[in-house]
Amino acid sequence: MSRVERIRSALQAAFTPQLVEVRDDSHRHAGHVGASDGRGHFKVMVVSEAFAGKAPLARHRAVYAALGDMMETDIHALSIKALTPQEQRAPG
Repeated sequence: MSRVERIRSALQAAFTPQLVEVRDDSHRHAGHVGASDGRGHFKVMVVSEAFAGKAPLARHRAVYAALGDMMETDIHALSIKALTPQEQRAPG
């Protein structure tokens, strides 16, 4: 299973989301000092009711917790967009 698939699977299991997008941007950081250990750079968007009533920091912490050890073994940098379905549909 690829890193992207493992990340997607972990987020699906944790949040039962309406939408999960995972993008591997590691190729954009080739030669970057932080990429020398083989861990990757990823962007995720998760849309789930599980984020309702939670502040952005709490949402990010929940995503980090869902990814568990991958944050130490596979992921060097992670950009997170964590929304409720209502926020995703809101204009602007």
